Amino acid sequence: MINKRAGRPAPAAAASCRVTVCRGCCCGDAAKIPGVDHTGQIPRLRAALDGAAPVRASDCLDVCDQANVVVVQPSPAGRAAGGRPVWLGLVNDDDALADIAAWIRAGGPGLAEPPGVLDLYTITVSRRVREGLTD
Repeated sequence: MINKRAGRPAPAAAASCRVTVCRGCCCGDAAKIPGVDHTGQIPRLRAALDGAAPVRASDCLDVCDQANVVVVQPSPAGRAAGGRPVWLGLVNDDDALADIAAWIRAGGPGLAEPPGVLDLYTITVSRRVREGLTD
């Protein structure tokens, strides 16, 4: 949505969660994870989010043993409510993408409880890796 007075995106667009999908050396690699439509994963996630949050691809996030990796960063309101980035690994099926998208549409980290099934995908990464993902 465009703010007519300023001619730039309305504040609501900037106030959403942000999603980063790893597409480095192992994530998105059909040789490492066969049987997954890696090319279509990001467009399917964007479609499922229906504009609720931007999705960007990243170079390697250095948790290759958990490919495919998705990081959900909280919105400013979510961060103010105590939300922190949530790292999800082994996101290799459309059901997981649908659960992630539903959670983000509900508010994401700090504002909405994730579906219980996402506990199976949540990973803990080292501080060095976490800090490598810049906002």
